[in-house]
Amino acid sequence: MNSVITISREFGSGGREIGKRLSEKLDVPFYDKELLELASKESGICRELFDRNDEAYTNSFLYSLVMGSYPVSADGRISPEMPMNQRIFLAQFDTIKNIAKQGPCVIVGRCADYVLKNEKNVINFFITGNTAEKKRRILERYDIEKNKVEDFIKKTDKRRASYYNYYTDMKWGEARNFDLCINTSKTGIDGAVELMTAYIGIKEKTAKFD
Repeated sequence: MNSVITISREFGSGGREIGKRLSEKLDVPFYDKELLELASKESGICRELFDRNDEAYTNSFLYSLVMGSYPVSADGRISPEMPMNQRIFLAQFDTIKNIAKQGPCVIVGRCADYVLKNEKNVINFFITGNTAEKKRRILERYDIEKNKVEDFIKKTDKRRASYYNYYTDMKWGEARNFDLCINTSKTGIDGAVELMTAYIGIKEKTAKFD
């Protein structure tokens, strides 16, 4: 396997678990919260600030970043006058780029599909699920009152969408932005991993990276 895999996901769809299992099956590094730790170390910004701003929207910044119009100092470094939320995103941006340069891996969330959109060896997946299945999965993993779960799902996905739409020039969850969208309520976690593995094999064999 020589691809970098990105996984975007709805809350409760099993995206993190799928990413972890896929990385183990393919024997490649896995990055979710681990990415925040790396970005913190590389940037010198406190880890707590990364956690506080994690996939949370707090004008499109990433597009201007990619175009090279973000503020820099005379020596080429990021300007310390940049707002903290943008400095944090930029640190994650650089970390994702560096991770991808190191070789095959699986990256969950944090606009990785957009950050790496111009790289030829990237495969992007979106994981969704039916509300009933997502509620069941969340109740098994979090201490949340049953009557508040659906609202929690909606708010979390809204936060992720706002973050993605704010930092990119694309729309979160739009099918055409991904190689494959998978409904885990239809496939289950194991089925999703199997399907993704098969797709990766097909795409690498044909070597038709868009």
